[in-house]
Amino acid sequence: MQRVAIVGIGWYGFRPQTKEVSFREMMFEAAVRAYQDAGGINPREEVDTFISCQEDFWEGISIADEFAPDPIGGAMRPTMTVDGDGLQCLTHAIMHINSGLSDVTVVEAHGKPSDILTLPDIVDFAMDPLYVRKVSPNYHFIAGLDATLFMKEFSATQEDLATVVVKNKENGLKNPRASYASKLSVSDVLEKPYVVYPLTELDIAPYVDGAINIVLASEEVARRYTDTPIWIEGASFATDSANLETATLGKALYLKIAADNAYKMAKIESPSKEIKGAFIDDRYSYKELQHLEALSLTKDPVKALREGQLYPDGDIPTNPLGGHLAEGVPLEASGLALLIDAIEYLRQGKESAIVASWRGVPTFTGAVTVLKR
Repeated sequence: MQRVAIVGIGWYGFRPQTKEVSFREMMFEAAVRAYQDAGGINPREEVDTFISCQEDFWEGISIADEFAPDPIGGAMRPTMTVDGDGLQCLTHAIMHINSGLSDVTVVEAHGKPSDILTLPDIVDFAMDPLYVRKVSPNYHFIAGLDATLFMKEFSATQEDLATVVVKNKENGLKNPRASYASKLSVSDVLEKPYVVYPLTELDIAPYVDGAINIVLASEEVARRYTDTPIWIEGASFATDSANLETATLGKALYLKIAADNAYKMAKIESPSKEIKGAFIDDRYSYKELQHLEALSLTKDPVKALREGQLYPDGDIPTNPLGGHLAEGVPLEASGLALLIDAIEYLRQGKESAIVASWRGVPTFTGAVTVLKR
């Protein structure tokens, strides 16, 4: 396999509401910024293939991907859609380049949850209709079950989960995309009412509108567009189970499978020593800790948190730009939001990073990407 580089990034939004733009205009704004970041690349002449990561389920429009080509410069050009998280979309782009199909591929993902009037009902509709749907009026109950089992195995407390919230929201204060960044205390988190035990309102990342565009290039052409490409060393995605009844609650098996494959591709034998920054899905506070263990970055994530290893100056800097708890969750663009954090981290001179996404309740699907400067 030849190496694949990220040569341009662009984003727009990352606010609770973006009333000034439609989702198509939001996609356009992110694309313009990405092409400028990639040295002024002309998408109509220099991009071989385009991939849009979106889901009719969220858009409320049948065959919503028909709206993708125009805003990103892909009209009358090879454009495909991936129904999944943006980090899964990135893996498809790598396959485009390594198959010889393209030298330059653009990946797009977006989410505009502020346009969705009945979002909890849509999530509920994704549940198994016979055994899971309507078991609880609160779809977060699955995360509550998962969190309780994880906490039991690692002797984690609610104070530990609150510490993750405090850490990430404070980290987000230096991130222009972090609309939900703030300075909190552990007691501020614990005093909030439960959404579902053991998660309070602040343990759950809110939704946010956002669009992201990523420009990828083969090793042969990458330096035409930038002198400082970010190299993708490994990438994979996996599903533990298609339904709640057979899933492995308490563990993120989906992410472990994906991580093992990505490490093998990147020739990484000791992740805890070779990875210098972790950008991982924390849409629930406990998920950051659970995902750290699945990524083999630590055997005891709770101990690592208590010892300060997860802070920006620690041994395992985790979500140093705030993660979803500070930025919010832009639906299918969530994985790419973490990817942009990692790219900015590497552009500041760091050596390596791992990005790990999860598609959220009620799924058990995750994706992992290993990056090096």
